[in-house]
Amino acid sequence: MKAAEFSLRDPFILLEKDTYYLYGTRSETAWDDHADGFDCYKSEDLENWEGPIEIFHRPNGFWADRCYWAPECVRYRDAFYLITTFGSADRKKGIYVLKADRPEGPFTLYSERLTPEDWTCIDGTVYFEDGKVFLVYSHSFEDSPTGDMCCQELSEDLTRAESEPKLLFQAKEAPWAMPVPFAKAEFGMDGDVYFTDGPCVFCKDERLYMTWSSWSARSYAVGLAYSESGTMEGPWIQEAKPFFPENGGHGMVFADKEGKLQFALHYPNDKYQEHLLLTELNI
Repeated sequence: MKAAEFSLRDPFILLEKDTYYLYGTRSETAWDDHADGFDCYKSEDLENWEGPIEIFHRPNGFWADRCYWAPECVRYRDAFYLITTFGSADRKKGIYVLKADRPEGPFTLYSERLTPEDWTCIDGTVYFEDGKVFLVYSHSFEDSPTGDMCCQELSEDLTRAESEPKLLFQAKEAPWAMPVPFAKAEFGMDGDVYFTDGPCVFCKDERLYMTWSSWSARSYAVGLAYSESGTMEGPWIQEAKPFFPENGGHGMVFADKEGKLQFALHYPNDKYQEHLLLTELNI
């Protein structure tokens, strides 16, 4: 089937042994309190997809029952690791790692909570730099209405954080980012409320970039930042205009079989209608 024929949010694509694996948030349970799993889809050509293949199902008694968001699969050493968000009614959303022997799972819980217990954190991604593993994530607006993008160094085995959180930038620093207009109506929050989500860190032409999402003058959008130092340390400089300006977001960058960098995101950002959209990266 074609990508437009099935719905998912927060797409992430892994190329492994000439097969593309697509992961994402289940659209039908993204906002409910009864989420129970993750799926993947397989393709040889990025056009025709097989699936869904359930790669994780909530075990009996597992504490997390909602916010099964933004799974990202990376091959690391001799296994596959799924970096994802979990939440429940009595625990703040946080980032965890699952592990499997194959990209299509089955995955099992592998790490402790990687982000601070008293922080609401979503949308983790990992970046490897000079032998170090960095977890990049959004410190969510419920705690931080300035819209904070943060990182922490992880242990080599990805089971725990090895450093305190570091603030990389705030959404309000980007000229294109706007306060969400529905903060009072949906979340009961007064004043300006910004958010960050969907970070993706990648290199192109010897420059370190990050795509990330927030609210713009034309709804959900993707922005682009680059590190002035060329490292995770930053400082991170925001492009003035959004990279993808309207009604789509949570993008990521990957190299296809020909070595071309592709940008994947979900579009439109309308409930139960989201699907994978691919464009060749042009920056």
